[in-house]
Amino acid sequence: MKPLSTNAKMRIAPWAAVIILLVVWEGVVRLLGVPQYVFPGVIDTANALVNYYEPVGLHAWQTFWTTVIGFLIGVAVGLGLGIVVGSSPLMYRACYPLLVAFNAIPKVAFVPILVVWFGIGTVPAIITAFLICFFPIVVNVATGLATLEPEMEDVLRVLGARRLDVLLKVGLPRSMPYFFASLKVAITLAFVGTVVSETVASNQGIGYLMMSAGSQMRMPLVFAGLITISVMAMVMYQVFAWMESHITGWAHRR
Repeated sequence: MKPLSTNAKMRIAPWAAVIILLVVWEGVVRLLGVPQYVFPGVIDTANALVNYYEPVGLHAWQTFWTTVIGFLIGVAVGLGLGIVVGSSPLMYRACYPLLVAFNAIPKVAFVPILVVWFGIGTVPAIITAFLICFFPIVVNVATGLATLEPEMEDVLRVLGARRLDVLLKVGLPRSMPYFFASLKVAITLAFVGTVVSETVASNQGIGYLMMSAGSQMRMPLVFAGLITISVMAMVMYQVFAWMESHITGWAHRR
């Protein structure tokens, strides 16, 4: 039998890891006889997905578009702020500690404040997704611009390039790998922010569904919500990984 090529192994490896995880999960639950209201197995979770596919789908769609809106706002703010911070050493030194301090605040602490300001619903979830996802974008874009080699900048200045030319023609293209790397992290964090807000201050979304099911001890449905969130996050992660490989392929070793 002909051995698999390296590329084939790379394609199969993620699926093999998922299958092994599911088998171990179901095996542990069955061997230990854990009740489904404590820790459901794969089959119980799959049955919940099938039996409650309509409410799960509706709540998942709510969570998805809420996350995407918060993420897009985070991208716009993060990219703009990253350019401002990274293009000036003074701004980098002044703003970076403030950004780190802001990021250290647990975002769930903002949810009660957002409820007072905007009420219970979608708006707090969008803002929470934005607050939790824009920091990686700012940091990566600013780092990509701030670490431009001084020698290269000096050569460009000698050749007559203005500061704006250096930023647009060298700095921004050079920071694109950093930017797309941050997008893959930010989109997963955006889902976290949305679900956290939905569990506290919403009457719709996967977070609300999981909280309601958990209060009724319907753990298979809770795990169905967790699986749904994981799948959506993985799909979006792969979308940005594909974009990264096609737009900034020059920066990665094949």
